[in-house]
Amino acid sequence: MTVQQSPPKTTRRARRGSELSRTGSLIRGIVLALGALVFLFPFYYMVIGSLQTTVDPTIGGAFPNPANLTLDNYGAINSRINLLTGLVNSGIFTGGVLIGTLVFALLAGYSLAMLQWRGRGTTFALALLVQVVPFQLLMIPLYVLIARDFGLADNYLGMILPFFINSTAVIIFRAYFLQLPKELFEAARIDGASELRLLWSIAIPLVRPALVTVILLTFIGPWNEFLWPFLVTKDAALQPLAVSLANYITTISASAANPFGAILAGALVLAAPVVVLFIVFQRYFTSTDIGSGVKG
Repeated sequence: MTVQQSPPKTTRRARRGSELSRTGSLIRGIVLALGALVFLFPFYYMVIGSLQTTVDPTIGGAFPNPANLTLDNYGAINSRINLLTGLVNSGIFTGGVLIGTLVFALLAGYSLAMLQWRGRGTTFALALLVQVVPFQLLMIPLYVLIARDFGLADNYLGMILPFFINSTAVIIFRAYFLQLPKELFEAARIDGASELRLLWSIAIPLVRPALVTVILLTFIGPWNEFLWPFLVTKDAALQPLAVSLANYITTISASAANPFGAILAGALVLAAPVVVLFIVFQRYFTSTDIGSGVKG
């Protein structure tokens, strides 16, 4: 008679550990799926609401009858505020802010992190101090300065200038530049490279995650800003889409056949570029091996 031997304890423990690992992975997957559903549902409902012919505020409205879906809401709001013109104005406003932020924040962040000069600590302290001052407190003085003193009312430059330098971006770049190996820069300086060459050829490629972060954060702010552009320009042909939507909601939407659908259609057009930008750049949110260029 043969006696069947039980598996060793180590095998049973490994099998039990594998089962627990699979169970934990399954639970994490379920929790993450539920979290994604909760966060994505408002955007999904915005899409569905923008396509409804008749408003359905019930829970069933999230799963509408295909016969109740149409593009008329987009046509209705476009006939009032011209979505394409608003998008172009938003692109000019946001693009100008983005260019200014990247140029000046990279130069300032590199200077604060890599160069030795008198007043560097005081300048960084002032950059931190700016973070605690709400923009709303500066809005009226800035408006007087831009519109009266500079004469830039009803002008793209008047909308862009107050956002041209972003202290948050300066702080982010400084923090990343401080992590870079100093040996790389010392070797390049010995070879005769200028500071601008060091910034362009060595520093910027090594801080790509910071660059993507600043681009996304900077883009979202002016893209959704409506109060400052509304103060600076009253010309509808120059107003960004966020300003046009705010005007539509407060003055015109009540006269639309489906005001909520038209509002959601405009909001979707405004939100879509931000979503696309995040999807395109999210794969670059990876940490860079900033020490790979140094031996030993």
